[in-house]
Amino acid sequence: MNPVKIGSFKVGGNNPCFVVAEIGINHNGSIELAKKLINVAVASGCNAVKFQKRTIDVVYTKEELAKPRENPFGTTNGDLKRGLEFGKDAYKEIDRFCKEVGILWYASCWDEGAVDFIESFKPTCYKIASASLTDDNLLRHHRKTGRPIILSTGMSTQAQVDHAVEVLGKQDLILLHANSTYPAQPAELNLKVIPELIKRYGVPVGYSGHEVGLASTLAAVAIGSCMVERHITMDRAMFGSDQAASVEPQGITRLVKDIRVIEAAMGDGIKRVMDSEVPIMKKLRRVGNAG
Repeated sequence: MNPVKIGSFKVGGNNPCFVVAEIGINHNGSIELAKKLINVAVASGCNAVKFQKRTIDVVYTKEELAKPRENPFGTTNGDLKRGLEFGKDAYKEIDRFCKEVGILWYASCWDEGAVDFIESFKPTCYKIASASLTDDNLLRHHRKTGRPIILSTGMSTQAQVDHAVEVLGKQDLILLHANSTYPAQPAELNLKVIPELIKRYGVPVGYSGHEVGLASTLAAVAIGSCMVERHITMDRAMFGSDQAASVEPQGITRLVKDIRVIEAAMGDGIKRVMDSEVPIMKKLRRVGNAG
């Protein structure tokens, strides 16, 4: 399996797990809150942060935008969607700030115009959300940029994933196993799919988690996930549809720390006596053999 290069990092193979803090729309339309979340990602040791970009009038129908929905920006679903969407000036500041603090950023783009918008910032890669996996035209538009692609596979059948991989090709492709429920229930995470995807496609496979807690994400790393993506928030009780399935600052710090412990503990699979065991062996073992 050939690793995929994301910025200065190699993802896949024997390389360290690539950890992404998904900010998404948890900034609640505030660039200052977005910066706080970026700082959390940096302090915790994450490798990158991810945002979401939509052209609202393309992604949503007029009927959907007109639906009543009380929110901090107004009284309709459209008010909410537009209020959460960062424009050019905001992304210029995100780009500047991420370079200043030394962390990669990229976005999941939900339509072709959004891809063109983010492309002006020359991102290191693109994420394609599970909801877009069946949109062949959007997949092909991403490929035209020539940048690495991270494809999430939630709410998709095996046949749909097969087709998406065929459309995208395997070059510079990372797949993410996911359950698209927010928050996802442990019994529905089906983590054993991760090694199966690795065998089936021969590309790096990671995990995008939307569950409460950290244990299952750590388990994903232990069974072969080369990349982890988790939503982060300053407070899970904040307004927003993704907050409850997100990880607070202390949690993301613990997650990164424990991922690095797991990596160190996995070893190389060759059974041997460790140097630290030798004096214990000499002290406690009464009978030896040629083995």
